[in-house]
Amino acid sequence: MAGKRPTSEEIVAKLRQVEVLNSQGKTVAEAVRAIGVTEVTYYRWRKEYGGLKGDQVKRLKELEAENARLRRAVSDLTLDKMILAEAARGNF
Repeated sequence: MAGKRPTSEEIVAKLRQVEVLNSQGKTVAEAVRAIGVTEVTYYRWRKEYGGLKGDQVKRLKELEAENARLRRAVSDLTLDKMILAEAARGNF
């Protein structure tokens, strides 16, 4: 049974921990086992968060949330525009 999902800051800390273990001579597989995740999860996290610092991760999440909010606003406005265009043509 899966536990709670780690926060972005925890993910960045675990990625740094793997880097430290690698520099101490451990293989990636051993280092990943030490932090308690699978290799697939490690590589997915590295692809998304690799090279970021804690404050950068927080800003990234804020921007993603704002982007999603703006996309919803644009889609709502586009739908309203299409409805008004249909009504103006008399197709209601």
